[in-house]
Amino acid sequence: MPDTVIIEKLTKKFGDFTAVDQISLAVGEGEVFGFLGANGAGKTTAIRMLCGLLLPTSGNGTVGGFDIYRDNENIKKSIGYMSQKFSLYGDLTAYENLWFYGSVYRLNKKTLKNRIEELSEELGLHEFLNRPAGNLPLGWRQRLALATSVLHRPKILFLDEPTGGVDPVFRRRFWGILYDLADKGTTLFVTTHYMDEAEYCHRISIMHHGQIIELGNPSDLIQKYQQPNLEELFVQLISKKSEKATDV
Repeated sequence: MPDTVIIEKLTKKFGDFTAVDQISLAVGEGEVFGFLGANGAGKTTAIRMLCGLLLPTSGNGTVGGFDIYRDNENIKKSIGYMSQKFSLYGDLTAYENLWFYGSVYRLNKKTLKNRIEELSEELGLHEFLNRPAGNLPLGWRQRLALATSVLHRPKILFLDEPTGGVDPVFRRRFWGILYDLADKGTTLFVTTHYMDEAEYCHRISIMHHGQIIELGNPSDLIQKYQQPNLEELFVQLISKKSEKATDV
């Protein structure tokens, strides 16, 4: 399985503040990779660098074979990105949002029309297509945002806190949709602070103060640290790091 995301010692500084501190990892094709950490851990900054939206301060990396320094425009065209705030136009209908994003990805009219029909069927959006996106319930805005990010069939999909504020039932259904995408070969890179969601991932990394402090399969990590679940594991690791920082 070839690696589709490779980063080595990736770092981002804002003045004297280091938001992401020399992180390294590789994510394989069709893998569901979870980026865990509390708010402010550096997850969103890291994902924005990988999406070509923010230049690193130092380090190396490729996304889909494109260099994150030289080829950021090609990265933007080739990936899907679902941000925390969904990036929808509230005054446009769901259908108009889909048509707009399809046009941005330069899909021809026939392909775009067929793709909207296909995704509406897969995600259950038909009855909402003519409603303004801003009036949709949160769970359905979430599905619409996912649809806009996969219109062009990207091989790599980045999702930044995609289920924030969504009820547990919708969250579980949403993850079912993500698994369907992964089964079709799409690489999924997901940031989250929901520990129950992280257990859906093939592998996870745990970030704290801009650094990756652990990386591996969720079950293997739970066994390694002899904890009952990921939440307890996360609390243990973060607490130990915080204690060390206090002692210094």
